[in-house]
Amino acid sequence: MRFLLLISACLLAGFSLAPGKADSQAVPGTGPAQAQELRDADAAFHAGYRAVQSGDLAAAREDFQKAVQLAPEIGEGHSALGSVLLQLGQFAEAIAELERALSIRGEDRSAQLNLAVAYQETKAYEKSLKLFLALDQDPADPLPASALISYARALSSSGHADLAQARLQKAVGDTPGDPTLRDALGSLDAQRQDWPNAELQFGQAIALDSNFAAAHEHLGATLLAEQRAPAAIRELTLATQLAPQNPGAQFELGQALAANGQDEKAVPVLERAVDLAPDFLDGKYQLALAMQRLGQNQQAVPLFQQVVDAQPRHAPALTNLALALVQTGKSREAIALYQRAIAETPKDPLVHQDLGVAYLQQSNLDDAIAEFRVGLQYAPDAYELHYNLGFALKLKDDLPAATAELEAAERLNPESPDPPYTLGILNMQAGRFDQAVRQLNLALKLRPANGDAWAVLGSVYKQQGDLPQAEKALREAVRLLPGQPGAHITLAGVLAQQGKKDEATAERKIASDLTRAATNRQRAMFAANAGKLLLEQGNIPEAIDRFHESILSDPNYVEAHRGLADAFARSGRQSEAEAERQKIAQLEKVQPSVTP
Repeated sequence: MRFLLLISACLLAGFSLAPGKADSQAVPGTGPAQAQELRDADAAFHAGYRAVQSGDLAAAREDFQKAVQLAPEIGEGHSALGSVLLQLGQFAEAIAELERALSIRGEDRSAQLNLAVAYQETKAYEKSLKLFLALDQDPADPLPASALISYARALSSSGHADLAQARLQKAVGDTPGDPTLRDALGSLDAQRQDWPNAELQFGQAIALDSNFAAAHEHLGATLLAEQRAPAAIRELTLATQLAPQNPGAQFELGQALAANGQDEKAVPVLERAVDLAPDFLDGKYQLALAMQRLGQNQQAVPLFQQVVDAQPRHAPALTNLALALVQTGKSREAIALYQRAIAETPKDPLVHQDLGVAYLQQSNLDDAIAEFRVGLQYAPDAYELHYNLGFALKLKDDLPAATAELEAAERLNPESPDPPYTLGILNMQAGRFDQAVRQLNLALKLRPANGDAWAVLGSVYKQQGDLPQAEKALREAVRLLPGQPGAHITLAGVLAQQGKKDEATAERKIASDLTRAATNRQRAMFAANAGKLLLEQGNIPEAIDRFHESILSDPNYVEAHRGLADAFARSGRQSEAEAERQKIAQLEKVQPSVTP
């Protein structure tokens, strides 16, 4: 909002000394020194007034501060300084100056209006309304639009929404061509979630002034509340173009993009909002959520942490920070955060579920089971809680209880492939092969690309003696998981049992080669990790040896070449570093996913 800045010409005249009097006779009872101070104060005041007219509020503040210091008993100086401080958003300082101005000159209407606005901005609504009610009594001197908007906000915030609505409607009727009044009336409608009327008022404000950035922003937020994200994005994009330095517009646009499933576009917009307002906690929180949805948990963690540090009892932030830590493998740190979130929202089943998952990551089955059961007390039909509890009970080898929970999960969400898949494995382990086949086929109908499920199904068919079906399932597993030796080994056994010796031999060779490659890759990773650690410690020669050892184990391991290039560069061996970089480029071209 652009605040009132009331420094009238009559106020200017009221401050000035009588023209032509430049000696001690300018003000009776003053000496030459005091007269000079008054002349200097007069000059500073006029300079401040000119600075206001040119839009240089910082200079105006300095000039008015000088005037007040030189002539502290003249109320107009305090009034002018207060108005500038209000415009700069320095509300506490503005209130002090404006109250001082009125203690000297109580009839100063400009100071009264500015003080009423300052009170409203600092939520001192009772003081604000007392002034506004008195100022609104004179029909010959109506309140300006900016004051009316502040007056309506004070009324609404103090529980008098109907009065605020009526006052703004009257103002709109009196001044139908003022877009700011239309925007303010629309904002009151939006507060009451009267979206159609809010949309109407914002649209009329824009019709009156197509470059009114705030109205475009408010209309966009209203459209978003009506779940019309594409239309909201159009309005909010325009708002950010008209007011590129407004963090609120950037924030709303980021929210709209996220609501429309465009987190990749939302992240840079929300980053812009946070850059413009570094203390904008809501912006940081929504940015972290968007990053989390994109899988960028490492980047989300510090943003969530800032929100939690500032608001230690913010349960959703605690939960999402904990979730990000779990997703980055730091479940031990997450547990304490989940416990804090539960202390704030003890009946939230999702927090109990997430805490149970964190316990599972720590292999703490008893506490995981306990949390899932508490969650089910508050959400007995929650599919995820039944599934997670069943999975934990399976790990605990409590197969009857696990089966009951997994079957409950299957009933609650028949479209999920996870319960039938886990039930298939459980039945296989219990020797119930017919039930296992039924469940696994159901899981594969729901998720045909699950190579692991095809491999398990093939194994079950093999144990049943249905070799053709086993071969068919295992070949599908090999197609989906060509780099895993297990399916090749099982398929080789099935082929051998069918007398297909040459095919069986070929599968065993593939499995052997894959096992050897996996072993070599493990060795390469171990050596490369050791090299990275040595490089961090500054031991470059030893690091180079470890990277060479890694490449010897697996010449195609990109991370080893990358580490070696870095080590060569840091030791001044630039030509060798460049040679490694070229190898990296060639490897990434033919096998872009070779790195872990």
